[in-house]
Amino acid sequence: MPGGMKEVAKHAGVSVTTVSHVLNKTRRVAPRTRKRVLEAVRELKYYKDAHARHLARGYSDFLGLIVSDICNPFFPEVIKSFETAALSKGLDLLLCNTDYDPGRTHAAVRKMIENKVRGVAVMTTKGYAELAQEFKVNRVPVVLLDHGTVGKYMSSIRVDWSRGIHQAVDHLHRLGHKDFAFISGFPTFSAAVSRRDAFIAAVSQRRLGAERIVDENQKVDGGIRGVQALLARHPLPTAILCVNDVTAIGALHALQHAGLRVPQDVSLVGYDDIGLAALAFPPLTTVSLSRQYLGQLAFQALQSIVKSKRKMGTEYVVETELVVRQSTSAPGEESKIPFPEDLGESPANVVLNLRHPSDS
Repeated sequence: MPGGMKEVAKHAGVSVTTVSHVLNKTRRVAPRTRKRVLEAVRELKYYKDAHARHLARGYSDFLGLIVSDICNPFFPEVIKSFETAALSKGLDLLLCNTDYDPGRTHAAVRKMIENKVRGVAVMTTKGYAELAQEFKVNRVPVVLLDHGTVGKYMSSIRVDWSRGIHQAVDHLHRLGHKDFAFISGFPTFSAAVSRRDAFIAAVSQRRLGAERIVDENQKVDGGIRGVQALLARHPLPTAILCVNDVTAIGALHALQHAGLRVPQDVSLVGYDDIGLAALAFPPLTTVSLSRQYLGQLAFQALQSIVKSKRKMGTEYVVETELVVRQSTSAPGEESKIPFPEDLGESPANVVLNLRHPSDS
């Protein structure tokens, strides 16, 4: 049986209070004494009763993070960045994935409050303002993504979605494109709506004619169905923008499977600049949003509320930027990279090897 704190103190030749200060980092202890205590802890295999400690002080050593789709490569980078920042301050991560399910989101909020987290970053883009209010009522600091709600215990990170979209439309227009389409995401998600609205505004301001919009989900299958819907209409647009890179990869799959070449027949633009965007064939032109910075900023926003006497939140702004790769060119322009048939493979064979992130 592992020893208790009294046994650790006896083994190290110190008081129980000293053991407590070493383990909880509540007071400076001489290096030699600290070393003896930690050696005793290891030898006796002693583990703190963190739950009892959390109950006693009214809060835990955890920060909460709520994401909407852990299979989307966008989120692991946010999670890693947020967790790294938390660990640097001696805090742990309590992670919940909602999978776009309101019921799971409600459960995640309850789990965070019941576990007495020090703060929560809600990195989803659906209108969960009423759930965020639950954190406020329970005095749990929260930072929201694109909810625009700022006040006591509540901060917001606003992403300038439109900047990158406008840059993408300008880029395509300069290449000679005049016929555009946009494969959007869930109409209930603020990020999808913001990107969709930015696209409409960009096309309208440049008087490029009527735009075509297909509402789908933000996943690979949404991109596939979006292209299938566009193929059923005539004429096919020469440029397609997608709500995110995962959707764009699905669109790329569908276009190539239909015998169309990207970018010669259709130019394609994604959003987020996930790692897979540069590895697609051809590499995706996309709008970059730094996930590392987003995770760090979410952590810093929570820390700011925690340390504030008034517990007032702040609005933070994150910029986006177009990254040009080989999935866009002038209409009909020959690509400068080898295509599958040049390598002795058919487009269908290559595209059918694409896998959804959730398959791995």
